[in-house]
Amino acid sequence: MSQITNEMTAKFAEAFKENNKHNALARSVIKNGISASAENFETQANNVPVFSVDLATGKVANQKQSGRCWMFAALNTFRHKMLNSFKLKDFELSQNYTFFWDKYEKANYFYENVLATADQELTSRKVAFLMQTPQQDGGQWDMIVSIFQKYGVVPKSVMPESSNSSNSRDLNNYLNKLLRKDAVTLRSLVAEGKADEEIQKAKEDMLQNVFNFLAMSLGTPPTEFDFEYRDEDKNYHLDQHLTPQSFFEKYVGVNLDDYVSIINAPTADKPYNKSYTVEMLGNVVGGKDVKYLNVDMATFKKLAIAQLEDGESVWFGCDVGQSSTRESGIMALDAFDVNDLFDINFTMTKAERLDFGESLMTHAMVLTGVDIVDGQSTKWKVENSWGEKVGDNGFFVASDEWMDEYTYQIVVRKEFLTPEQLAAFEAEPTVLAPWDPMGALA
Repeated sequence: MSQITNEMTAKFAEAFKENNKHNALARSVIKNGISASAENFETQANNVPVFSVDLATGKVANQKQSGRCWMFAALNTFRHKMLNSFKLKDFELSQNYTFFWDKYEKANYFYENVLATADQELTSRKVAFLMQTPQQDGGQWDMIVSIFQKYGVVPKSVMPESSNSSNSRDLNNYLNKLLRKDAVTLRSLVAEGKADEEIQKAKEDMLQNVFNFLAMSLGTPPTEFDFEYRDEDKNYHLDQHLTPQSFFEKYVGVNLDDYVSIINAPTADKPYNKSYTVEMLGNVVGGKDVKYLNVDMATFKKLAIAQLEDGESVWFGCDVGQSSTRESGIMALDAFDVNDLFDINFTMTKAERLDFGESLMTHAMVLTGVDIVDGQSTKWKVENSWGEKVGDNGFFVASDEWMDEYTYQIVVRKEFLTPEQLAAFEAEPTVLAPWDPMGALA
């Protein structure tokens, strides 16, 4: 290994001192910070929030201090449909309700993975992966589908937010403590050669503790309720004795099996037009498997546009922290000119960022519009879940080039796929490792 010598550092320091441009820029960066010094205000003028396809969606929601974006995004797509179908105003579905059942199911999914890997050493990569984060707030589209199909949904008025759903740090901290402690017990039972019945009984006792913990932290999910509302025409409605499942069927009315996940991962290990799944990625044991079809970016955007033009918003996953301005709500490659600021080239290809850990899916939102000029998409309207105080009343603008580089997943109806694409999706998927970037949770 080659060490840094004092002479080498002195040479670097002298070269920096003699460069007047570097010294002038240093004064700005030191005082104002990197992002503020590199921000390009012309980007706002190039990404005006006006779109040729612009769906009506109502006000944005706010996930607050939690990682439930994937859940909010899915519920928002349903909310858009309900606002139009039932003339609702300022209506939301309960994110706390789906949060409860996701945590509960993730606990069982963790326990089952602990048992499945109990014959492996603690130092194995799979066991270490499990113990690093037994569960978290994030998820994938197919995971929320599993929750919807098993537990349905309820209006937010029936199970409103709690302190721990709006700020989930403590909940996750103590739930993960409990799950790791239970992992010790489960692995010990397997090592002692205990019968499967005894192990499952122990797991059932653990799940009772998890349920108790969640019920005290988030509230107990309703099993029956009345839906009472007044529509935009001031008409009063009362629908009694609903269950979460019957409410979903009657008011959401979406066949979730009609939707597929499409990804763009231009890495050598993931050829296009093939399906993929991720080992140990899920929440509901016996629920829907996470599955993707990988396509090139032109096809990816074409599918998203088809659904938007058909009047339906699009759930999508991206790396939201890359080249985006929270306050103005602009996501564009030239939002910050860090290369010019430091006179250093930070640029990598999309494939390189995925392969070398520089980027992955970190956030899910909803595409609610697109601007098409001369047959080409130029910018996209994005409904975020960070409240109305960011962006344009909570809505962001993504440049078309930003979409190319930092968007990884969309969910669209099967009907927009060609027969060849649908056959590729339905084929036996390639199984990716648990730590593959396409297994990232939004």
